[in-house]
Amino acid sequence: MSTALTAALTGAGHALPPPMDQAALWDGFFRDHYADARIARKVWQSAAITTRRGVVDPTSEDVSGWGTGARMQRFLSEAMPLGKEAVTGALADAGLEASDVGLLTVVSCTGYVTPGLDILLARDLGMRPDVQRLHVGHMGCYAALPGLGATADFVAARGRPAVMLCLELTSLHVQPATATARAGRPTPEDLQQMVSHALFSDAAAAVVLEPSAAAGPAGYDVVDVVARTDVSTSDHMTWDVTDLGFKMGLSPAVPSVLARHARPVVEELVGAHGLTVEQVDGWAVHPGGRRIVEVVGEVLGLGEDALAPSYDVLRDVGNCSSATVLLVLERMASTVDVPAGGHVVAMAFGPGLTLYAALLRRRG
Repeated sequence: MSTALTAALTGAGHALPPPMDQAALWDGFFRDHYADARIARKVWQSAAITTRRGVVDPTSEDVSGWGTGARMQRFLSEAMPLGKEAVTGALADAGLEASDVGLLTVVSCTGYVTPGLDILLARDLGMRPDVQRLHVGHMGCYAALPGLGATADFVAARGRPAVMLCLELTSLHVQPATATARAGRPTPEDLQQMVSHALFSDAAAAVVLEPSAAAGPAGYDVVDVVARTDVSTSDHMTWDVTDLGFKMGLSPAVPSVLARHARPVVEELVGAHGLTVEQVDGWAVHPGGRRIVEVVGEVLGLGEDALAPSYDVLRDVGNCSSATVLLVLERMASTVDVPAGGHVVAMAFGPGLTLYAALLRRRG
């Protein structure tokens, strides 16, 4: 039997860049970027996204030829105000001050600077000089959940509040179109870029964790976190640093790999605490894409209502990498009635090929 972590989620906040209409992105930039290739248009139309968010709108600013250094400088200037807004909102939701925070965890795979966002945000938000900091970098879309586990461990061990911020600016990493893509003869690598350019979005999302014994009746206890990495499929999802920003590799076989592992991982997670899949009251599934959510629903036997928060976030915001599962949790909290003592499972997936899942229990 796994031992429950004695930390509770007591506050949440997010910050989003300006909205970008999905159809307008195709018409205003990517149609020409891919020479109006039929396959690219089909990918765009099947993404199940209406609106995305971006610090860079490619219809007015093309960064596809920028070097990585310029993209990292832009990351810092755009990330700071978004990070401040998300963390400030989460602290206000929890009723805490920045000076109360014992650990600031920053999760990102889309930008790196030193001194990092952890140092600069702690300084600008007025956190104490002895605040501890943790950076979770380059883990990809699932990184919020190992970040949550590590942050909850700190809270349980030290008895102090902590904040975790997931901040991803994928719009900085638009890649130049290859000659094969523009000639209408896309390679498998070209197709992967088309899919990633049709899905990814920007967001900052933060949560506050406090010792369960000191927390009020609202929020969720962090009960457990589990992971599964299938190293035999490590080439299925990649995120490479290149001279022209970061480049996504995304195999179409990813949904079938998740189909093999999703149910065993969830059964391991909930079974360790005397639960079955059917006894879970709420689901926060990372919407890596529409087919990802569909596959998870199929193997877990979940209906449309259970997956609605994931589909809604995908439609309204897009795939914001590590920040997405926190946005789904926020959406679920306002749309799904989880009773006191009821349980929620959060799941996310990424390079490795890795699946992480967290079990949360409603307080009250």
